[in-house]
Amino acid sequence: MTAGEASRSLGVNRATLYAYVSRGFIRSEARPGRSRERRYAREDVERLQRRNEERRDPAKAAGRALQWGLPILESGITLIAGGKFYYRGHDAVRLSATHSVEQVASLIWTGGFDADFSDTPLHVISGGTAAGLPFTSRAQSVLAVVSARDPLAWDLRPHAVAQSGWRILNLMTSVAAESAELSDTIEETLARAWLTKSHHAAELIRAALILCADHELNVSSFTARCVASAGANPYSVVIGGLAAIEGTKHGGAAIRVENLLAALRRSRDVRRALAERLRRGEPIDGFGHRLYPTGDPRATAIMSMLRERFPKSPELVYAQSVATAGESLTGEKTTIDFALAALSRVLRLPSGSPLMLFALGRAIGWIGHAIEQYGLDAIIRPRARYVGQTPE
Repeated sequence: MTAGEASRSLGVNRATLYAYVSRGFIRSEARPGRSRERRYAREDVERLQRRNEERRDPAKAAGRALQWGLPILESGITLIAGGKFYYRGHDAVRLSATHSVEQVASLIWTGGFDADFSDTPLHVISGGTAAGLPFTSRAQSVLAVVSARDPLAWDLRPHAVAQSGWRILNLMTSVAAESAELSDTIEETLARAWLTKSHHAAELIRAALILCADHELNVSSFTARCVASAGANPYSVVIGGLAAIEGTKHGGAAIRVENLLAALRRSRDVRRALAERLRRGEPIDGFGHRLYPTGDPRATAIMSMLRERFPKSPELVYAQSVATAGESLTGEKTTIDFALAALSRVLRLPSGSPLMLFALGRAIGWIGHAIEQYGLDAIIRPRARYVGQTPE
């Protein structure tokens, strides 16, 4: 938008518009060919316009709050700001390169890196009626049974929930690996079970798990908080999170990207194949995140690691060609879903691994949100605005 268009949309003068830009509310860039004029991001202007309208009409603000609206809950776990995200004040991308999964879980659950989960017992269940089901269904089945048998499940004190959380992560890892034999770390267990031959596999899996650990109040984390607010135990919290994450508008996007990359691999011209999808009205998944207009830092970190470790990988070259074509067609950068699918292809992981990595990592965040919600000791119970038939 031009300065005039942006000012009129917001109902402010240009001085106020420039103040919004200087405070980081609106992005601007030089207009090509006319260096003294600048353009203003329409998305930022419209978002600020909605915020101003919501301040004038609280009822409208409440109605929009559940759809990328104003914050409705307080949390000390994840901050998303300035194109980056942080776990308890620590840059999450940097953590993914320097810390272990256990240390990051400790940070999210306790506020420090040094919690000891080594004495946590592990209950592994294999086979049974869950055999042959998708990962999320198998994990939910195992967690439900172990929850009923675990006498510590209902100890909702913070340190006890953290211990249960580590037990839950180990259980989910055994389900993903389809093995009761666990290595020293989650990433090593998965790398061994998935028969990947690369010595970089565990490192990349660890980074992916950490980058997926939490992302503020996404739908699965909100579900987890609602379940915890009812006083349910941590196993039930994670079962609820798993139900939400496999939805097509959440973690299910990773499955669609996985399928997209598999389908396009047979195309001689990737860009043309993607353009044909758009002409048919089909979405191109894995591009564009509303919280990261300039690019998802999680995807950037994973793709950067893949380029450094596997510069000659044919699968990486292919994934990058899809990313380039998709970005040129949509004007959007790749997301974490795309990066997980690319990682899966480069490491030759089993089908469904992008969603498994996403869910395993995000379970850390679900437990963290449960700990916060237990501490509040308040049920999440919003009201609904009735729009049905008026009673006689």
